[in-house]
Amino acid sequence: MLPDRIQLSRRGVLTGLLASAASPLLANAPLRSPHPPARPVTAQIAALAPAPEAVRPPAGSLATLLERANLSGETGLIALDAETGAVIEEHRADLRMPPASTAKAVTTLYALQVLGGEHRFVTRVESRGGAIEGGTLRGDLVLRGGGDPGLQTADLARMADELIERGLRRIEGRFVVDDRVLPAVAQIDPAQPVAAGYNPAVGGLNLNFNRVHFGWDRVDGRIRVALDARSEREVPGVSVIGIEAVARDLPVYTHAVGAEREDWTVAASALAQPGSRWLPVRRPGAYAADVFRVLLAARGCQIPAPRFAAVEPGAVLAEYRSLPLNAVLRDMLRYSTNITAEGVGLAASHRLGPRVSGLEPSAARMNGWVADRYGARGLALQDHSGLSEGSRIAARDMAQYLLAARREGQLPGLLRQHPMRDANGRELASHPVEVRAKTGTLDFVSALAGYAQVRGGRPIVFTIFSADMRQRRATRGDESERPNGARVWTGRARSLQQDLIERWSALHG
Repeated sequence: MLPDRIQLSRRGVLTGLLASAASPLLANAPLRSPHPPARPVTAQIAALAPAPEAVRPPAGSLATLLERANLSGETGLIALDAETGAVIEEHRADLRMPPASTAKAVTTLYALQVLGGEHRFVTRVESRGGAIEGGTLRGDLVLRGGGDPGLQTADLARMADELIERGLRRIEGRFVVDDRVLPAVAQIDPAQPVAAGYNPAVGGLNLNFNRVHFGWDRVDGRIRVALDARSEREVPGVSVIGIEAVARDLPVYTHAVGAEREDWTVAASALAQPGSRWLPVRRPGAYAADVFRVLLAARGCQIPAPRFAAVEPGAVLAEYRSLPLNAVLRDMLRYSTNITAEGVGLAASHRLGPRVSGLEPSAARMNGWVADRYGARGLALQDHSGLSEGSRIAARDMAQYLLAARREGQLPGLLRQHPMRDANGRELASHPVEVRAKTGTLDFVSALAGYAQVRGGRPIVFTIFSADMRQRRATRGDESERPNGARVWTGRARSLQQDLIERWSALHG
């Protein structure tokens, strides 16, 4: 076991998801900050207050801005008056393009409207066929997944503690795992790099965003590797996933799924310095069950190897309830967690019924729901997170959805405040335009969609999609998780986004 160098919290795990673009060997991984309520002021104080800073639009026409961005590929964009829906400006707004993670803004209201803002995902431990007598459960112990995309090791540990408090020390029957509440999805997008932690499996029983912690060190010149499912207090090892350092340079990682376990190999040349990262899990039910057994064993309760089956509900011995869906979605939009988007999207589709078999049919059901409810009929999403490059939305259709969503009042408050920046990339706290939006980034794909308003001015709904699919296809399979040229291209796309927001705010604000 490696030394435990990391203290981990649920927020820490979420933050770790953002680090996935840093390096293939680093941790694999953009809340609302409302203005304080206005206070009454006297006319004299108000008269002394400085006037809001004017928006300084970038020089030139829209065509000039697009040319100056020097962005390869294609760009579609539109800005609307948020009150009337009138078009302020548009360019190729009907071009259907990959939305990347801006798709999560669509999934957000789909889940909220179908499941309800107070919905909680519930994970339970049940008994079937008997009660606990003298420390022994005279029946089966059932771990029942509720589809919670944010379940953590610490949550399983609390349920293990409840069982011990009830006196459980052994079971006479079977240890059954029922994770059938959602379909098993081996990975969100098969086209992603094999070790991308943001592309895990999705299922009815998830753990640690379906990622396992991989750490490595060198002792006496020899590489030491370990996998665990760490939390703030405990570092349970795993037996259903293995990893081995092998003498090679490329590929950096390989992965295989067998009947009983997952096996990783990693190039020893990539482990020159001690480090850690999170790797995706492909059999999440088996992973969660394995960790639960380890946690119980550490508390003096041995249970047999799991059997996976759909069973009728039994007596509840322990349970964990997630945060309300409103909070889950707020974090999803802030940290752009793909597994959360897929989990809540699948749960909403199942609530609408009938049961769907995977992400694409679930996304198709969402597309139809959005078309019926919001009049945005051009959505062709293939998942709920936007990770699949095959998803398509036209800027006009996304803006139409955002316009209708604003009138309902929920989405703008859940979106993260999007910072405006200076020429050196520093955030400008005093910038006169407030933006609440969802970003979306894939290699050579950049998107921004949401709401902007000059303080005291008229609100704007906007969508900006840019993509160079030729370059994206050319770099497919690049193990660096940040192909050559992608960083520069994304920087240009983001600069264009800010120029456009400032232009529209000056024209309309």
